[in-house]
Amino acid sequence: MADEGGQPPPKGPSCRAGLPARYFCTAGRGMEPFLLREVRTRLDAAQVEYVSGKVFFTTSAELRMLKELKSAERLFLLLNKYPPLSISRNKGRVIHDIQKLVNETPKHWLDMVTLWRSLHCQEVKEENRCEECPDSQKRKLEEEGGIQNKKQKRELIPETVSDETQIENQQSCNTSEVRNCNGLSSGRSFLEKTPELIQEKSGESSSCFNFRVSCRCSGTLAKIFTAQEMGRIIGTALMKNFGWKADLRNPDIEIFVHLNDIYSVIGIPVFRLPLASRSYIRTAGLRSTVAWAMASLAEIKAGAFVLDPTCGLGTILLEAATEWPNVHYLGTDISDSQLGGAYSNIKAAGLVDKIGLLKASVTALPFQSESIDVVLADIPFGKKFKITKDMTLLQDVFQEIERVLCDGGIVVLLLSQELYKRLSGDIASSLGTENCNLAESMSPCKQRAMMPVNNTKGRSIGPTTVPLSTQEAEREDTSDKRTTFGSLVLVESLEVSLGKTDAFICKYKKVTGGFARS
Repeated sequence: MADEGGQPPPKGPSCRAGLPARYFCTAGRGMEPFLLREVRTRLDAAQVEYVSGKVFFTTSAELRMLKELKSAERLFLLLNKYPPLSISRNKGRVIHDIQKLVNETPKHWLDMVTLWRSLHCQEVKEENRCEECPDSQKRKLEEEGGIQNKKQKRELIPETVSDETQIENQQSCNTSEVRNCNGLSSGRSFLEKTPELIQEKSGESSSCFNFRVSCRCSGTLAKIFTAQEMGRIIGTALMKNFGWKADLRNPDIEIFVHLNDIYSVIGIPVFRLPLASRSYIRTAGLRSTVAWAMASLAEIKAGAFVLDPTCGLGTILLEAATEWPNVHYLGTDISDSQLGGAYSNIKAAGLVDKIGLLKASVTALPFQSESIDVVLADIPFGKKFKITKDMTLLQDVFQEIERVLCDGGIVVLLLSQELYKRLSGDIASSLGTENCNLAESMSPCKQRAMMPVNNTKGRSIGPTTVPLSTQEAEREDTSDKRTTFGSLVLVESLEVSLGKTDAFICKYKKVTGGFARS
């Protein structure tokens, strides 16, 4: 589904009465399919569109529901979305076109800012309600105590603090976000030269905002202007039209601008913190959005037994337990430090009664055969756990997962690019390729037991080529491309970004009937 781009956002303040508003979320590369589905099901969103890295939608959902989005990085109130700017050899003409993004619709800007202020007030009220809880008050007192201690230290060593503050100021000016818009300060001379205009515009906007512009620029436009220059151009237009003042350190409002060869998007962040920053995760491990996406594919049902055999800091289990609470969650890891970090996260999230932890190797799991309904695993990779040409260990991992999984159970794995290629290359070249149809009905799991058992090696597995999925808005239908890994049948695979590297989310279903096993 492509971005139609022709739907204007609803007019601003009317949205406060519960009428729909237009938003967009940013998402990691490859996460768009999950976010498209989530805004439709969770928010009952309409006019859902996407471009790479962004999903646009209209909803009348309350703020607390918007905050529940799990596959999004950040949420913005959409000010405007335009076609890409036309590039001219005349630089002055391009500057004029950029300023038109603000100058042409000043009333719409003020309407949307009014809507944003109403949303912001809702957020403040919710935070105030949370602070009435005893735990919140305790945290507040602890924070105040920390601030008081810092004040006492400042009184004791004022010279040192002054130097540190100067260094901090210099460092903050070097961050990409501030660098992108620090040119706005040069526009203050404009304010000094036109006091009458500022006073008039301030009256129209009913409030003199402090603001900053976070500008991203790519494609052809980036060859003409830097992000800093773009921020200066847009910031000057905002000051000229509304009398706002630039404040990079503590702005009342942030304006997000992204200009490229496909679209021009302007929005206002709805929340101060990204949606991907989970309040219930103390120490971050795997990217929370990817962990949630993995759990969302697993068809988790109430009463099920869900295992993460390489749980690390427990991010996948935390995301699953928060979304699907009435389930038995188990995590194993061979590392004491990782298990300690996982327990700290689980305790901080208040989920100790829902998630159990055990020290065990993924190749020797202390569970009876066919006792687990769902397996979720981020197969270790990277510098510390780099896969070598010896695939024996990997075969043992898949064999053990296959052993403990019940018939009809689901496995969702996160595989590195290298590991993914090895699975589709080295192993498949020696064992061949099998295409099969997924059984319509699956037998229920056998009675589960948590008693340790001797690890018996399962029969040899026969992995086959895993097809690379193309990243479209909706997940590719792999019904005619399903492949087998022993009794594990590939249902779908998706490539997602982990920041500096990419990985593949692969979903398998265990089907034992009708397969030849060596």
